[in-house]
Amino acid sequence: MSEKSYDLLVIGGGPAGAATAYWAAKAGLHTAIIEKKIFPRQKTCGDGLTPRAVHQLSEMNLSQELNEYHKYEGLRAIAHNKSIEMKWPDHPTFPSYGYVVRRCDLDAMVVENAVKAGADFFEGMEAVSPLDKSGIGIEGALALDHSSGKNIKFKAKFIAVADGANSRFGRSLGSNRNKKYPMGMAIRGYFESPLDKEPWIESALDVKDRHGNSMPGYGWIFPVGNGTINVGIGLLSTFRDYRDINTTHLFNEFALTLPDYWEINPLEPIEPPTGGRLPMAGSVGPKAGHNWLLVGDAAGSVNPFNGEGIDYAYETGRLAASLFAEANAQKDNSILTRYPDLLDEEYGLYFKVARLFAKIIGNPILIRELTRVGMRSQTLMEWALKVMANLMKENEKGLDEVAYSTIASIVRMIPEQKVND
Repeated sequence: MSEKSYDLLVIGGGPAGAATAYWAAKAGLHTAIIEKKIFPRQKTCGDGLTPRAVHQLSEMNLSQELNEYHKYEGLRAIAHNKSIEMKWPDHPTFPSYGYVVRRCDLDAMVVENAVKAGADFFEGMEAVSPLDKSGIGIEGALALDHSSGKNIKFKAKFIAVADGANSRFGRSLGSNRNKKYPMGMAIRGYFESPLDKEPWIESALDVKDRHGNSMPGYGWIFPVGNGTINVGIGLLSTFRDYRDINTTHLFNEFALTLPDYWEINPLEPIEPPTGGRLPMAGSVGPKAGHNWLLVGDAAGSVNPFNGEGIDYAYETGRLAASLFAEANAQKDNSILTRYPDLLDEEYGLYFKVARLFAKIIGNPILIRELTRVGMRSQTLMEWALKVMANLMKENEKGLDEVAYSTIASIVRMIPEQKVND
């Protein structure tokens, strides 16, 4: 059996894995990514990059590559026969625009960037199990090369687990999702549309079927810029009967009721719609071991407010890479134990507020009334956009930030058990 050795082994080549590998390679770590799929490959995603994600991609020197894709200005919210268009807010760190990039293109772009930074990339290579798992860590991963059918040992000082929402490798290390936390479900497809270059991504907040009956969840329409639009619908596990929901039925009904101006043929998506489940709010743990860390969706790092995961994948990957580099330089694995606390410092309170929000929107009557009130006020909806996209200014406390801070201070005092009940 052949064997390869690295400083850092990254399990998974998606957003979190590619970002981890990029920053680790830039820091001088001999880094490898193993990815079970062959790139480019499809993923269930809305394809929208918010300002937070754009910032991280720019930090990885990908601004020029992003310019080839569809740039948009903000969000159009639709509910109760009303429409509000909201530009992304000005922010000292994040840009006031986003992009729509299909994941097959985006993930290939970011992993190629990691390779340019010095990482090795092995696709069609599935991490089957940890190597020599013990109480003090693992030696790497046993991988199956799908092209040859042979096993390869990848040995490494450190391991970043970035194999996505289902994270089989993470589970083999003892990590599990806290089922009291919300989980998202989503399904998406592509349709041809003449409005593929609209300056707004669109969110439908009161989804109805063709007969006018309310349906759970929210819908999205993201113009891709290549003659198509990404159409999808998502909902949270806080909805009482979510286990009985047929997401394909939701998707078909939503497509049939899209506003006429999109000019789609709802019965003819370009390809069959695909769906998936998303662990949220940091719901997976433990996130750190003696020489390994969970990043991105494998750590449950999806925002419950809006189902966004790409920017948090990039951010957690960057943080993990910095700790791996420091631990390697200091020859001190205990540095990795700081990771959960650093995540909690960055996202803990925000995700706690989001979990309470997730409980609220699980009640169809309550969310219907909240959106009805919200759609009467441009100011209120712009505040909601800023909060839900996590674009508040840390050092400039305007009215929006003060309002959120007041809510957050109240939530901080609520015991965790009460949030989870």
